[in-house]
Amino acid sequence: MLLETPRLTLRHLNESDASFLNALYNTDGFLTFVGDKNIRSDIDAAVYLRSTLLPMYKQDHMGLMAVEEKNSGKAIGICGLIKRDSLDDIDLGYGFFPESQRQGYAKEAAEAVIGIAKETLAVPQIVAITHPTNNRSITLLEKLGFEHQVQDTNDPELILLKLAF
Repeated sequence: MLLETPRLTLRHLNESDASFLNALYNTDGFLTFVGDKNIRSDIDAAVYLRSTLLPMYKQDHMGLMAVEEKNSGKAIGICGLIKRDSLDDIDLGYGFFPESQRQGYAKEAAEAVIGIAKETLAVPQIVAITHPTNNRSITLLEKLGFEHQVQDTNDPELILLKLAF
């Protein structure tokens, strides 16, 4: 699957993205707010890709995608829809390198992905999970229209926000 926005290209991840994922998943923000996925090398990242991320694509329009700047082709983050066994609703997930934050990229990518959920999948709502101290993520989600911050019943340290269509 390929999505394009004015400044970005979102595409399925592939095994050549191992180095990119190793770097992204080991940023301070990712480790703090998403969690440690025990990725310590490009080989670990390739294993994680094969075992966790690539299988998500078996379900149409699901899975995290690489987010690339159109001008440079540089991968700056990930964004996509995830169907978790622990949630009734589809979850919006994203993460970006620190140097790509505060430039509107996450909002632009998320809007494209939300469009897929709303128009193509025609689901009544989606959710997003974040840490209650992740103020940047909460602010972004609120700008996207998410509301109803409640404690995530699956993990009391997280909050769940909903976006109804």
